[in-house]
Amino acid sequence: MTQPKKLFIKTYGCQMNVYDSERMAEAMGGQGYVQTDSPDDADMILLNTCHIREKAAEKVYSELGRYKGLKSERPDLKIGVAGCVAQAEGEEIMRRQPMVDLVVGPQSYHRLPELEAKARGGEKALDTDFPEEDKFERLKSRPKAKRGPTAFLTVQEGCDKFCAFCVVPYTRGAEVSRPADRVLTEARDLVERGVRELTLLGQNVNAYHGHDRGLAGLIRELAKIDGLERIRFTTSHPNDMDDDLIAAHGDCDKLMPYLHLPVQAGSDRILKRMNRQHTAEQYLRLIERLRAARPDLHLSGDFIVGFPEETEEDFRDTMALIEAVQYGSAFSFKYSERPGTPAAERPQVSEAEKDDRLQRLQALLTRQQRALQDAMVGREVGVLFEKAGRLPGQMVGKSDYLHAVHVAAEGLQPGDLRPVTIVESGPNSLKGVLV
Repeated sequence: MTQPKKLFIKTYGCQMNVYDSERMAEAMGGQGYVQTDSPDDADMILLNTCHIREKAAEKVYSELGRYKGLKSERPDLKIGVAGCVAQAEGEEIMRRQPMVDLVVGPQSYHRLPELEAKARGGEKALDTDFPEEDKFERLKSRPKAKRGPTAFLTVQEGCDKFCAFCVVPYTRGAEVSRPADRVLTEARDLVERGVRELTLLGQNVNAYHGHDRGLAGLIRELAKIDGLERIRFTTSHPNDMDDDLIAAHGDCDKLMPYLHLPVQAGSDRILKRMNRQHTAEQYLRLIERLRAARPDLHLSGDFIVGFPEETEEDFRDTMALIEAVQYGSAFSFKYSERPGTPAAERPQVSEAEKDDRLQRLQALLTRQQRALQDAMVGREVGVLFEKAGRLPGQMVGKSDYLHAVHVAAEGLQPGDLRPVTIVESGPNSLKGVLV
């Protein structure tokens, strides 16, 4: 009996890349590959890359350098680069690292089996097109293996906003939405395999238009699926948060009270320079409307400090916005240049100023996060348990508000959704007892 070939995938970046890696593994499963946790015994190594973080391409080249020894020992080992760095760098990857056999962009990974076959034949394989065919339909067959209780589901890709700091429109392309019927089919399949919570993914997910009532319409259809207990979505743009989606936060029980809604800055001058196409006041009024629909809504955000030309006054405006919103969690970064984006050509803020502002901003966000987490003590929340904890008899899961919660109780299993009273708040998690 022929031994299956082994595939090692290293995934960088966002949840969408996690989803894409799963689909690439499924595609290669049809070619006789099984996944391995180590590159050392792999027949194919695939790096699924992200271009959002600073020096993303250089980190990929550095990672590839670690595999030179493996490639020299085993010339038949195939090495591929996928994702957004692949899209941005293209042939440059093969020029700088000739040992790379194939390069595939995020819109073409359904062609991975064809590219692998080409590489096995001794050719270099490159595909960074934006093909017209639906890659999701091309990969519609899935093994019916049991799944964990939570899963990601991509419903939208690409972005048309062209924020001045962002490479996504260039690496992921224009906004494209999957038809609702295909999303619902995939969702039902996941639920049949044990999934109880779905997180809908998109670079600009609330711009989804595959349903005649947008993302809210899709969520309401998903909520009708028996066995699907929780729905989340990420990442959103404030300009696409329409009335129906705001209302869904109040009247759709399966839509969880947690929303990631990036604002990036609190200064109108900087927001305009970022091409965000909204003001700080408009963002704050939107938050008011969301909290009117769902008063217990926990907000998460993204912030960039040290954007080109940002002054101390601009930074204080951002801090004021954070004080006004009171975030439950947030992601914050120093601005870093992305070649080819408008902001990269503008006067830059010094690294010392960026460091100072980031420390102050993160200190404020940490205080808010801890205060909101401490306020959970004494409350009853739903917890979807996902895995065993570090201590004997302990299970860990996520609350309605996406807090990590650990409970010591007999008989709990992954996939159990139980009411829990929070009894203690720690630095990064909550402790609870079953009701």
